[in-house]
Amino acid sequence: MSRPRSISDRETWIRTVSFLLLGSICYALPWSVFAALPTAADNGSVLRIQGSNTIGAKLGPALVKGLLEEQGLSAVHIETGAVENEQRVLGNTADGRSVSIAIAAHGSGTGFTSLADGSAELAAASRPIKDSEAASLQALGDLKSAAAEQIIALDGLAIILHPGNPISALNTLQLAQIFAGEITDWAQLAAPAGAIHVYARDDKSGTYDTFKELVLSANGKTLSATAKRFESSEKLSDAVSQDRNGIGFIGLPYIRQAKAVAIAAGDSQPMLPTLTLIATEDYPLSRRLFLYNPPQSTNPWARALVQFAQSPRGQAIVEQNGFIAQTVQAVTIPVQANMPADYQDLAKHAQRLSVNFRFQEGSATIDNKARRDLDRVMAYLHEQDKLKGKVVLVGFGDAKADPARAELLSKLRAMAVRRELNKSGVSFRDIIGMGDELPVAANNADEGRIKNRRVEVWVY
Repeated sequence: MSRPRSISDRETWIRTVSFLLLGSICYALPWSVFAALPTAADNGSVLRIQGSNTIGAKLGPALVKGLLEEQGLSAVHIETGAVENEQRVLGNTADGRSVSIAIAAHGSGTGFTSLADGSAELAAASRPIKDSEAASLQALGDLKSAAAEQIIALDGLAIILHPGNPISALNTLQLAQIFAGEITDWAQLAAPAGAIHVYARDDKSGTYDTFKELVLSANGKTLSATAKRFESSEKLSDAVSQDRNGIGFIGLPYIRQAKAVAIAAGDSQPMLPTLTLIATEDYPLSRRLFLYNPPQSTNPWARALVQFAQSPRGQAIVEQNGFIAQTVQAVTIPVQANMPADYQDLAKHAQRLSVNFRFQEGSATIDNKARRDLDRVMAYLHEQDKLKGKVVLVGFGDAKADPARAELLSKLRAMAVRRELNKSGVSFRDIIGMGDELPVAANNADEGRIKNRRVEVWVY
């Protein structure tokens, strides 16, 4: 496909690339077919979404509103439901019929429960589906497949304090000890004395599941029984911002009036939850946000919403709502003294793309997000005329007893990405294996090792 010359050609080209990316995921439905989406005969909801409060509070309704507007519906608006954390998005068709989509945001786990009992057609989750959940939903198809598991946005768990707290950085072990009730006074962290008050999301929350996996379980801890629990992200954040001794965790858009601190994991440098570090998933508490659409689903609105969320307009809505879009951008990386010489040279003369390729657990196969990122990277390289000799792939891995083996494995990962991009006509300037250099997570747990096994893309 040749590179577009004019603005109108570029828009057509971007839509074509988006279709190529999404066609196999969304049953090859062309964009225009959405105009024929059905309305409910009994004026009920044409789609019911259940799950994550992180998604359902703002992002989910905003994406649904965008879809209805894309369909040409009029008077599109959001109504608060009779139950807390439930909303409806409504609009009118040209012939006066009403369309309603219901969104309930009671926690990621409730999304999968609702798929099982038939009370929802689409599950929203702020953490991956668990093996036990996927097994219980086998009758609906493979929920871990690329057709079912849709990564719609990236987010980072921000660790928040009162704005007056002087602490600027913590590591994940300290976090685990604080939230387990083992560190109980700020004086133990060289801050002004005061009993630490712990705030956490409730057990149904995907935000809590993510924190539990990345922080508590990874360090052999459990949440203190004295933690104050919240279903609402906004209420938790506001409570911490008003408590000088408070500490909590929250999704990136919900920092509000609180203060976020930098986080370190293992040997990594402390990192703030910045856009770039979350986009690359290097920030230790970064996470993916999902919509799960069962492969055997026949609901056209569910398929339409998934496709819209992945589209350029859908990703713009993701960004407008404070989450991190999956749009590929080139970023200048400052040179730091701890960087290996080859990496310093890259930082001086090239730019890093805001995407990392990661792999399925225990496999050299790229994961579901990476499959779609291949197309996003290809679209960027086409647009920027960087297909020939302008790309460097840099592989990283977790620590091995033999450093030479770690370097070899990291280069093999980079070569796996090279093979995929080469199929679309990309030629490379260099392929580099960095071994276990520059870790972004601890290597003493599976989650950390998976984050460290990554491939970066640099362009000249």
